[in-house]
Amino acid sequence: QVQLIESGGGLVQAGGSLRLSCAASGRTFSSAAMGWFRQAAGKEREFVAGLNWNGGNTAYADSVKGRFTISRGNAQTTVYLQMNSLKPEDTAVYFCAAKYTGASRVYSTQSEYDYWGQGTQVTVSS
Repeated sequence: QVQLIESGGGLVQAGGSLRLSCAASGRTFSSAAMGWFRQAAGKEREFVAGLNWNGGNTAYADSVKGRFTISRGNAQTTVYLQMNSLKPEDTAVYFCAAKYTGASRVYSTQSEYDYWGQGTQVTVSS
């Protein structure tokens, strides 16, 4: 059984930065495609960023492109989301997700992922 645990959320002023972490328990991320999603109050969960199983391919939502970066740690047990130039509209609960697959693609749809963390709150003040 795989457990995903997010951390690194918090309150930050607009223009600031945060780095979210997603740690694996029970299995490494070495063969997993990973994704970050977010859900703002009253809105549906949306795709933010993803990378394929070997980290060679990444994808980003247009709203975060150029500001956010998804990456893996060297030990394959942590995935990060570096968030720069944060805006109030980035305020949401952020979730990481994993899909164990050998395919080289990036997954951007919630239903494609098998494992989810419980989320970490990010609040950006204006």
